[in-house]
Amino acid sequence: MQSFSFNKLTKNASIVIFTLFFTSSYAQNQPVNQGDFWSRVRYGGGLGLGIGTGYTDIMVAPSAIYDFNEYFSAGLGLQGSYVKVRNNFESYIYGASLVTLFNPINEIQLSAELEQVRVNLTYEDDFKENFWNTALFLGAGYRTQNVTIGVRYNVLHDDDRNVYNDAFMPFVRIYF
Repeated sequence: MQSFSFNKLTKNASIVIFTLFFTSSYAQNQPVNQGDFWSRVRYGGGLGLGIGTGYTDIMVAPSAIYDFNEYFSAGLGLQGSYVKVRNNFESYIYGASLVTLFNPINEIQLSAELEQVRVNLTYEDDFKENFWNTALFLGAGYRTQNVTIGVRYNVLHDDDRNVYNDAFMPFVRIYF
């Protein structure tokens, strides 16, 4: 039953995000010609590396967004990570996300990100657990040029079955 509600909520959230995406693209005053398309695409994402005694965490998350105008952007992201804690567990996480960004003023960025990742866990006793995790992050941040620093909240967070420990997550977002 809980799985059904997540799937239904994910479907509804996708419809809302796509509606916003296409509504904004039709609401422009000027048509976008083919030569102008790539000049409006920005690339970015995140890289992470954590190494300690018996601990390894490697993350790569590239993304691309399209700037519809100075206020609204939307795009896609990929994510892959590997985490190993010696004598405890090892995990592989991979998936994709839809990202929408809204800048009501130049310094403030509001975001909605729908993320679907596959989680493959292996515990020390060779117990394996594999599951899909869906997250819908709503966030706000301070933006200066290409960098945004803020916090996001996973409205689908479930303490019992989630890849993230907490519903709140800080972020640094960079697009060039």
